[in-house]
Amino acid sequence: MNPIDAFYHTVHDQPGGAESLAPRMGMSAAVLRNKADPKKECNKPLLADVDKIMDLTGDYRVLRALAHKHGFLLVRAPENCTVESDMSVLEHVTGLMVAQGKFAQEIHTALADGDLSAKEMTKIEEVGQAFMTEVVEIQQRLRGMVG
Repeated sequence: MNPIDAFYHTVHDQPGGAESLAPRMGMSAAVLRNKADPKKECNKPLLADVDKIMDLTGDYRVLRALAHKHGFLLVRAPENCTVESDMSVLEHVTGLMVAQGKFAQEIHTALADGDLSAKEMTKIEEVGQAFMTEVVEIQQRLRGMVG
């Protein structure tokens, strides 16, 4: 999905759509609908609009679309990366193995019928993000042990 389409879906997939989001963004629903319309050549969303809508909705499809467009993977940073012991690192390593198994299982299940649907791909992406987050968390915990 490209960033403009991601912005459109972020606006329109929220309960109440533009009518609900626009007042919280300090604009009219008509202006937000125009900014979200991929067919409009003017009145496009500003970076501040994208940032605000992500804050309001918790929907990061625009950010993921931008990362993907430029060849990057987007992985949410773990919230708490303090190291309590070597055992906590080991617990995260086993969590990584579980996440890897879930990722492989989703791929296997999705491809079993020879057809990959959009819904199946979304699920693969979700469990893939969880898998990559586990890797980052282990790296950060190990980095905290250096020294």
